[in-house]
Order: sequence, then C-alpha cells, then structure tokens
Amino acid sequence: MSRRAILTAAAGAAIAAPFGFVCRARAQEAKRLKLAWMPTALCHIAVPVALHRGFFEKYQLNVESINWAGSTDLLLQSVSSGTADLALGMALRWIKPLEAGFDVKLTGATHGGCMNILAARNSGLTNLQSLRGKRIGVGDIAGVDRNFFAIALSKRGIDPVNEIDWRQFPPDLLGVAVEKGEVDAISTSDPLAYKLKQSHNLVEVATNLVDEYADRACCVIGVRGSLYRADRPTAVAASKALIEAAQWSHENPDDAAAAYAPYAPKENPADLGRMLRTLTNHRHPIGEDFKTEIITYAEELKVVEVLKRTTDTKKFADRVVVDIN
Repeated sequence: MSRRAILTAAAGAAIAAPFGFVCRARAQEAKRLKLAWMPTALCHIAVPVALHRGFFEKYQLNVESINWAGSTDLLLQSVSSGTADLALGMALRWIKPLEAGFDVKLTGATHGGCMNILAARNSGLTNLQSLRGKRIGVGDIAGVDRNFFAIALSKRGIDPVNEIDWRQFPPDLLGVAVEKGEVDAISTSDPLAYKLKQSHNLVEVATNLVDEYADRACCVIGVRGSLYRADRPTAVAASKALIEAAQWSHENPDDAAAAYAPYAPKENPADLGRMLRTLTNHRHPIGEDFKTEIITYAEELKVVEVLKRTTDTKKFADRVVVDIN
C-alpha cells in the first residue's frame, strides 16, 4: 500500500472513530421505558407506529412494549408502582380508579372515536333516541362503552337504568345475539365492530363521535407520577412521541395499518386502514383543553353514578392532569 493510501485510510479512521463514538454514546443515552398497551385495541395505533416508525427514537427513547390483557385497576397499579412507565387507555375507564389515588399523571389524548352501537339493518334503529326501551348487548356490563352510551342516553332524556335492558355476552357472540333476537342492538369497538358489520349485516346506530362528542378525545396517555416528578423531560418526550405518532396515523392510515398488522394477523390490512379512517387520530388535546375534557367526562360519570355526586371534578383534574406544553 502506498504512503498516500495509508494516510488517507488513517484520516478516514480519525473521522469515523469519533462519529462511531457519538452514535454509541447516543444509544447509551437513550432513556429506557416500558409502555403498557392492549394490542387488541386498534385505537391504540399510536403505540405500534411510535415503536416501528421512529417516533420514540426521535426523542432518544428506548421503549419496550408490554402487551396488557388485565383489568384497568391492575394496569394503573402497574404504572403507579413502576412495573410500567406509561400506558394508554380510555378516559372513561381510567377516571374512577384514578380518583381512588393511583399515582399516574394524564399528559394528553391520542384520538377520539372507536365505540359503536350496531343493530340489524331492518331494525328501524337509527339513533340514540330510538333505543328507548330496547335491549342492548355488551361485552362487559361495567365496560367503558356501556358507561359512555349510558351517559349519552341520559343526556337525551332516556333513563339508562330503567329504560334500557343491558345484557352481557361474550364479545364474539354479540352478533349471534342480534341474529337470535336476544337483543335489539349491541355495543362494541373496532376491530370487532367492523367485523360484525360485515359478518352479520349490521348497521351503525351511534358512535362516541355523535353530536356533542364529535370533537371529544377518548383515549389518553398516563405516565408514572414518580417519573414525571423526577424526570419531566422524559415523560413529556414519551407523550409527545405518542401524540405525533397518532397524528401520523391520521395522515397515513394505510401505512399505520401496516405497522399494526403484525399484532392482528387475522385482520386484513386494507380493512384496518378503513377502520383507522373512522377515528379522529388528529384529535389529541393537551394542557388546559385536555383538562377541560377530563373534567367534562368526570361530571358525566357523576350523572350515571360511577363517581360520587360530591366529587370535586376540578380538584380531581388538577391532581391527575399535567401540562406538557
């Protein structure tokens, strides 16, 4: 090898060495976090997109996902205790256990939509008002969709306890319950709702984007309280990564569906893209706007007696909601 070649190689090595050191240093600096989510929930699309499209890396975060299938109380306990650092879930499902004192801070929302009431095409049911006196099948009698639609019905003058007959069925048998005439309508969420529309020829009666809820978010981000207090920048960064991933999903639903597809191998990616288009993934309030939505949901939960009527919802929101602006 010539002297010039040796000098050139040495110079290249001198340049490459510090660059490689910087890359390794950045990798070592990445904060490690554990995120709990439910892969069966398509509305949690922000998680696979953030994991596989570089949104966490953008904020120097090394995030491990935990596939969660347990109860909401156990999920919030896992975040509060440090088993997980953050999680996604539905505001209406989280508010009651958060009132009990779990050390979890709500940082923002990721989207709206995902809950549906469906009925047979020839049922004559067309809106919430038409459900008075009807039987509605649900997968969980204390579930978030039951609570949401109970609130919406109550606001329209329908007593959700005495004028609606709620009946619980295994989720995969809800369509059969309609076909057999055991219920007049069912309540569930995507991707199951989409599949039931196709397989049982059902139509949409109402969603959680109806009327006054059209611009309301439903799924929220919760971070471990001790993480927020000790390392607010990391908690904020993780939240912003998820919010940006949600926005990207809104702008690129088919690519987002492809990121989610490995978690739902039985689903057609094209169908997943269609489902994502029905969500408001561009709707992700933070700060005072987000706090106002949490207060509103809490007030509504008092109406259906999930929260005590004496609950001070503003004090509650001041305690659990933090501003990541």
